[in-house]
Order: sequence, then structure tokens, then C-alpha cells
Amino acid sequence: MCSKERIKVIAYSGYRGEETLRTILLHGERIEVSEILSQWIEENSKDRSRKRFYQIKGSDGKLHRIYYDEKAMAWFRINKPR
Repeated sequence: MCSKERIKVIAYSGYRGEETLRTILLHGERIEVSEILSQWIEENSKDRSRKRFYQIKGSDGKLHRIYYDEKAMAWFRINKPR
């Protein structure tokens, strides 16, 4: 089972701030977004809440799966089990 942790994200602030990701702040480390590999939206059919998911390659050379929860108005990183 995957867990999640709250993170901070710096994004291009167009009409929707989460549209173009620039940097994620993870454990005090600043990781630049080198490439957005994929993105998708998931919507909960019960309460119509939406999450915007991104799989990115960071300047640390790692792949990160993050999402913006529109209901919570917060960013999260999905941690894979070890």
C-alpha cells in the first residue's frame, strides 16, 4: 500500500497555478522539475472531488508521483512501499 506526504510545489501561476510545475520542495530539498512524464485527473464520483496527478522526473534524477487535491487545496507526494 502506498502512503502520501504533504509537500510544497512551485508552479507557473497562470490562470490555474498547478498547470505547469517548476519545483517541488521535499524534506527541505529543492528539486527542479526536469520533465513531466505524464499527467491525469481523477474524480471521485460520490463527492465530485478532483485530484490532478503528475509523474515527473526531478533534478535529483528520481521519478516522483505527486498530485494536487483540489478539495484540500494541497500538494502530496505518493510514497511507494519499500
